[in-house]
Amino acid sequence: MSFISKLLKKNESEAPEEQVKGSVEEFVSLVRVYYQAVMAVNLGVTNLNMLADMALFKRMLKIPTQNNKLGVAEKTRVRKVLMQDYGLDEYFFKEMDASVKKCCKTQMDIKSYFFMFQGFCSDLFSLLGNLMQWKFRFAILFKKLLYGQTQKTVHELMTRSEWKDVSVQKAAWSIRKYAEHLGYSEQWVTDFVYNVVLMAREDQKREAKKGKKA
Repeated sequence: MSFISKLLKKNESEAPEEQVKGSVEEFVSLVRVYYQAVMAVNLGVTNLNMLADMALFKRMLKIPTQNNKLGVAEKTRVRKVLMQDYGLDEYFFKEMDASVKKCCKTQMDIKSYFFMFQGFCSDLFSLLGNLMQWKFRFAILFKKLLYGQTQKTVHELMTRSEWKDVSVQKAAWSIRKYAEHLGYSEQWVTDFVYNVVLMAREDQKREAKKGKKA
Protein backbone atom coordinates (compact mmCIF):
# COMPACT_ATOMS: atom_id res chain seq x y z
CA MET A 1 0.00 0.00 0.00
CA SER A 2 2.98 2.32 -0.43
CA PHE A 3 1.09 4.17 -3.18
CA ILE A 4 -0.99 5.90 -0.48
CA SER A 5 1.98 7.82 0.91
CA LYS A 6 2.75 9.08 -2.58
CA LEU A 7 -0.83 10.20 -3.12
CA LEU A 8 -0.83 12.22 0.05
CA LYS A 9 2.52 13.99 -0.46
CA LYS A 10 1.39 17.59 -0.50
CA ASN A 11 1.60 20.68 1.68
CA GLU A 12 -0.65 20.70 4.72
CA SER A 13 -3.90 22.50 3.93
CA GLU A 14 -5.23 25.34 6.03
CA ALA A 15 -8.70 23.79 5.87
CA PRO A 16 -9.82 22.23 9.18
CA GLU A 17 -10.12 18.46 9.28
CA GLU A 18 -12.07 16.11 11.50
CA GLN A 19 -10.21 14.03 14.02
CA VAL A 20 -9.94 10.40 12.95
CA LYS A 21 -8.90 7.46 15.11
CA GLY A 22 -6.60 4.65 14.11
CA SER A 23 -4.00 3.86 11.47
CA VAL A 24 -3.81 1.80 8.28
CA GLU A 25 -1.96 -1.00 10.06
CA GLU A 26 -4.48 -1.08 12.89
CA PHE A 27 -7.51 -1.08 10.58
CA VAL A 28 -6.23 -3.84 8.29
CA SER A 29 -5.11 -5.88 11.31
CA LEU A 30 -8.59 -5.62 12.85
CA VAL A 31 -10.16 -6.77 9.58
CA ARG A 32 -7.83 -9.77 9.61
CA VAL A 33 -8.72 -10.47 13.26
CA TYR A 34 -12.39 -10.56 12.33
CA TYR A 35 -11.71 -12.96 9.48
CA GLN A 36 -9.68 -15.22 11.74
CA ALA A 37 -12.34 -15.17 14.46
CA VAL A 38 -14.96 -16.26 11.91
CA MET A 39 -12.63 -19.01 10.69
CA ALA A 40 -12.02 -20.19 14.25
CA VAL A 41 -15.78 -20.45 14.91
CA ASN A 42 -16.71 -22.00 11.56
CA LEU A 43 -13.85 -24.47 11.32
CA GLY A 44 -13.45 -25.35 14.99
CA VAL A 45 -9.85 -24.13 15.25
CA THR A 46 -8.31 -25.05 18.62
CA ASN A 47 -4.69 -24.03 17.97
CA LEU A 48 -4.48 -20.29 18.60
CA ASN A 49 -1.05 -20.14 16.94
CA MET A 50 -2.73 -20.77 13.57
CA LEU A 51 -4.37 -17.34 13.82
CA ALA A 52 -1.59 -14.89 14.64
CA ASP A 53 -3.58 -11.64 14.39
CA MET A 54 -6.40 -12.93 16.55
CA ALA A 55 -3.95 -14.37 19.05
CA LEU A 56 -2.29 -10.96 19.48
CA PHE A 57 -5.67 -9.22 19.75
CA LYS A 58 -6.85 -11.74 22.34
CA ARG A 59 -3.72 -11.39 24.47
CA MET A 60 -3.55 -7.60 24.30
CA LEU A 61 -7.17 -7.16 25.39
CA LYS A 62 -7.10 -10.20 27.69
CA ILE A 63 -10.24 -11.68 26.12
CA PRO A 64 -11.32 -14.90 27.86
CA THR A 65 -12.32 -17.83 25.66
CA GLN A 66 -16.11 -18.14 25.61
CA ASN A 67 -17.61 -21.59 26.18
CA ASN A 68 -14.21 -23.17 25.48
CA LYS A 69 -14.54 -22.15 21.82
CA LEU A 70 -12.00 -19.91 20.12
CA GLY A 71 -13.31 -17.02 18.05
CA VAL A 72 -16.71 -16.42 19.66
CA ALA A 73 -15.72 -13.68 22.12
CA GLU A 74 -12.99 -12.35 19.83
CA LYS A 75 -15.44 -11.93 16.95
CA THR A 76 -17.86 -9.96 19.11
CA ARG A 77 -15.14 -7.69 20.50
CA VAL A 78 -13.41 -6.87 17.20
CA ARG A 79 -16.75 -6.29 15.48
CA LYS A 80 -17.64 -3.77 18.18
CA VAL A 81 -14.31 -1.96 17.73
CA LEU A 82 -14.67 -1.78 13.95
CA MET A 83 -18.23 -0.46 14.20
CA GLN A 84 -17.48 2.14 16.88
CA ASP A 85 -14.09 3.42 15.73
CA TYR A 86 -14.47 3.06 11.95
CA GLY A 87 -18.21 3.42 11.46
CA LEU A 88 -18.67 0.14 9.61
CA ASP A 89 -22.20 -1.16 9.12
CA GLU A 90 -23.70 -4.59 9.78
CA TYR A 91 -23.59 -5.56 6.10
CA PHE A 92 -19.77 -5.25 6.09
CA PHE A 93 -19.47 -8.12 8.55
CA LYS A 94 -22.17 -10.20 6.90
CA GLU A 95 -20.19 -10.12 3.65
CA MET A 96 -17.03 -11.16 5.48
CA ASP A 97 -18.92 -14.03 7.15
CA ALA A 98 -20.26 -15.15 3.78
CA SER A 99 -16.83 -14.86 2.17
CA VAL A 100 -15.21 -17.13 4.75
CA LYS A 101 -18.10 -19.61 4.54
CA LYS A 102 -17.76 -19.73 0.76
CA CYS A 103 -13.98 -20.05 0.53
CA CYS A 104 -12.92 -21.90 3.69
CA LYS A 105 -14.28 -25.41 3.91
CA THR A 106 -11.41 -26.81 6.02
CA GLN A 107 -8.57 -25.42 8.13
CA MET A 108 -6.24 -26.10 5.19
CA ASP A 109 -8.00 -23.29 3.29
CA ILE A 110 -7.03 -20.57 5.77
CA LYS A 111 -3.57 -19.88 4.28
CA SER A 112 -4.83 -19.78 0.72
CA TYR A 113 -7.64 -17.42 1.73
CA PHE A 114 -5.25 -14.85 3.20
CA PHE A 115 -2.89 -15.27 0.25
CA MET A 116 -5.81 -14.36 -2.01
CA PHE A 117 -6.87 -11.48 0.25
CA GLN A 118 -3.33 -10.09 0.14
CA GLY A 119 -3.28 -10.36 -3.66
CA PHE A 120 -6.60 -8.56 -3.85
CA CYS A 121 -5.36 -5.71 -1.62
CA SER A 122 -2.07 -5.37 -3.49
CA ASP A 123 -3.68 -5.18 -6.95
CA LEU A 124 -6.51 -2.97 -5.75
CA PHE A 125 -4.41 -0.28 -4.09
CA SER A 126 -1.76 -0.28 -6.78
CA LEU A 127 -4.37 0.33 -9.47
CA LEU A 128 -6.21 2.95 -7.44
CA GLY A 129 -2.89 4.76 -7.15
CA ASN A 130 -2.99 5.29 -10.91
CA LEU A 131 -6.68 6.09 -11.17
CA MET A 132 -7.19 8.41 -8.22
CA GLN A 133 -3.99 10.41 -7.67
CA TRP A 134 -5.26 13.94 -8.16
CA LYS A 135 -8.72 13.04 -6.88
CA PHE A 136 -7.30 11.78 -3.59
CA ARG A 137 -5.12 14.85 -3.14
CA PHE A 138 -8.12 17.13 -3.47
CA ALA A 139 -10.80 15.02 -1.80
CA ILE A 140 -8.69 14.01 1.22
CA LEU A 141 -9.58 17.38 2.80
CA PHE A 142 -13.25 16.46 3.04
CA LYS A 143 -14.48 13.04 4.18
CA LYS A 144 -17.76 13.15 2.22
CA LEU A 145 -15.99 14.16 -0.98
CA LEU A 146 -13.36 11.47 -0.46
CA TYR A 147 -16.05 8.83 0.02
CA GLY A 148 -17.89 9.96 -3.11
CA GLN A 149 -14.75 9.85 -5.25
CA THR A 150 -13.84 6.43 -3.84
CA GLN A 151 -17.31 5.09 -4.56
CA LYS A 152 -17.25 6.44 -8.12
CA THR A 153 -13.81 5.02 -8.90
CA VAL A 154 -14.56 1.59 -7.41
CA HIS A 155 -17.78 1.41 -9.45
CA GLU A 156 -15.85 2.21 -12.63
CA LEU A 157 -13.22 -0.35 -11.74
CA MET A 158 -15.81 -3.08 -11.19
CA THR A 159 -17.97 -2.36 -14.23
CA ARG A 160 -15.91 -0.75 -16.99
CA SER A 161 -15.13 -3.24 -19.77
CA GLU A 162 -12.38 -1.43 -21.69
CA TRP A 163 -9.43 0.72 -20.67
CA LYS A 164 -6.94 2.57 -22.87
CA ASP A 165 -3.99 1.23 -20.91
CA VAL A 166 -3.66 -2.54 -21.32
CA SER A 167 -1.91 -2.95 -17.96
CA VAL A 168 -4.76 -1.12 -16.22
CA GLN A 169 -7.31 -3.34 -17.95
CA LYS A 170 -5.50 -6.51 -16.88
CA ALA A 171 -5.26 -5.25 -13.30
CA ALA A 172 -8.96 -4.34 -13.27
CA TRP A 173 -9.92 -7.79 -14.52
CA SER A 174 -7.69 -9.40 -11.89
CA ILE A 175 -9.34 -7.37 -9.12
CA ARG A 176 -12.80 -8.31 -10.35
CA LYS A 177 -11.86 -12.00 -10.30
CA TYR A 178 -10.57 -11.65 -6.74
CA ALA A 179 -13.73 -9.79 -5.65
CA GLU A 180 -15.99 -12.33 -7.32
CA HIS A 181 -14.17 -15.30 -5.78
CA LEU A 182 -14.06 -13.69 -2.32
CA GLY A 183 -17.67 -12.54 -2.59
CA TYR A 184 -17.10 -8.79 -2.19
CA SER A 185 -19.68 -6.26 -3.38
CA GLU A 186 -18.84 -2.78 -4.69
CA GLN A 187 -20.11 -1.35 -1.41
CA TRP A 188 -17.76 -3.54 0.62
CA VAL A 189 -14.75 -2.63 -1.53
CA THR A 190 -15.67 1.07 -1.34
CA ASP A 191 -15.89 1.09 2.46
CA PHE A 192 -12.68 -0.91 2.80
CA VAL A 193 -10.72 1.42 0.48
CA TYR A 194 -12.20 4.54 2.04
CA ASN A 195 -11.11 3.56 5.54
CA VAL A 196 -7.60 2.60 4.42
CA VAL A 197 -7.07 5.95 2.66
CA LEU A 198 -8.59 7.90 5.55
CA MET A 199 -6.28 6.16 8.01
CA ALA A 200 -3.32 6.76 5.70
CA ARG A 201 -3.96 10.47 5.97
CA GLU A 202 -3.79 10.23 9.75
CA ASP A 203 -0.57 8.21 9.53
CA GLN A 204 0.97 10.91 7.36
CA LYS A 205 -0.07 13.68 9.77
CA ARG A 206 1.46 11.81 12.71
CA GLU A 207 4.71 11.29 10.80
CA ALA A 208 4.81 14.97 9.88
CA LYS A 209 4.42 15.95 13.55
CA LYS A 210 7.22 13.57 14.56
CA GLY A 211 9.47 15.12 11.90
CA LYS A 212 8.86 18.62 13.24
CA LYS A 213 9.68 17.53 16.80
CA ALA A 214 12.88 15.73 15.76
